Amino acid sequence: MKLTDNPKGNYRFLTGIAPYSSGVVAAPGYEIVHVTLPQPLPYRQGFELIAQHLTTQRRTRHALCAMELRSPRPFTFAGFAEFNQGYQKILADWELLVEQQNPVARTNVAPAVRPPDEPVLYAFSYTAPSDDLARAPTFVVAGAGDLVDGTLSPEAIVRAGETSVEAMTEKAAYVMGMMQARLAGLGVTWPDVTGVDIYTVQPLQPFLTTTVLEVMGPAAAHGVRWFYSRPPIVGLEFEMDMRGVRQEIWL
Repeated sequence: MKLTDNPKGNYRFLTGIAPYSSGVVAAPGYEIVHVTLPQPLPYRQGFELIAQHLTTQRRTRHALCAMELRSPRPFTFAGFAEFNQGYQKILADWELLVEQQNPVARTNVAPAVRPPDEPVLYAFSYTAPSDDLARAPTFVVAGAGDLVDGTLSPEAIVRAGETSVEAMTEKAAYVMGMMQARLAGLGVTWPDVTGVDIYTVQPLQPFLTTTVLEVMGPAAAHGVRWFYSRPPIVGLEFEMDMRGVRQEIWL
């Protein structure tokens, strides 16, 4: 992963793969604001809502730095690639790419209860000017599942086809390793984390304490949010994302 400047968006991003970056961190003089929609919207309409909100905040579209989507069900690898083509075209039309790289972080999961009928926008993040230069920079770590980072193929799934306690512990440990690596890549640490989200339909309790909370250190004081959801690709069982922000808005 490489930390790359996005001067138009006032943030830096960790390189990832074509559909999304691995994470974003605000540039000096700016902070990342996290926005949740009380009622998710079809994601193409969601982009329109984002554009309207950014206009009211006197921010350009380039300030958009992270997206959180919800899908009806996990995609096949081929279906995931097809969805990403349409999603990436919108980012390209918005002229958000930086030297042909996608700077926008993303999480995309499938709720197991009351899933949407089509992919929807659940939340997003953007940069805004900030006078608070004394505190740690704000950031978003993109969603990562039990899949070898950067490899979109069934062969890259960690303990594929297994959901035993041992297998889930290994999957969670692998994902936690990616979370730590991305924090380091963004230049932040666990004490800077204000929110951790976990996405799985498998039981958490057998490994939550030792594999997740103890590793989080001071951030464990904020707990974790468990979304009873599946990762975006068939065969994956565990996903996480994180952020460290000072403003959480319900739009």
